[in-house]
Amino acid sequence: MSTVYLITAVVLIVGAFMLLYRALAGPTVYDTILATNAIGTKTIVFVTLLGYISGRTEFIDMAIIYALITFITTIAILKYIEKGRLD
Repeated sequence: MSTVYLITAVVLIVGAFMLLYRALAGPTVYDTILATNAIGTKTIVFVTLLGYISGRTEFIDMAIIYALITFITTIAILKYIEKGRLD
C-alpha cells in the first residue's frame, strides 16, 4: 500500500511544480491567482496524506487551518483587484 502513497505524493508534487510554472508565466493576474489557489489545494491534500500515513491527526488540523487561510487570502486578493481596496 505504501507504493500507492508514494505515487500519489509524486503526482501531487509534479502537479504543484506545473502550477508554479503557470503562476509565474500566467498571462493574466487571474491565471496567477487560480494557479496559486490550486497549489494551496495540492498542499492541503499533501499535508492530509502525510498526516494519514504517519497517523498524526495534528496534520489534519493544520490542513484545515491552511485551507481557511488560503480561502480568506484568495477572497481578499480578488476583492482588492476588483475594488482597489479591502474595506
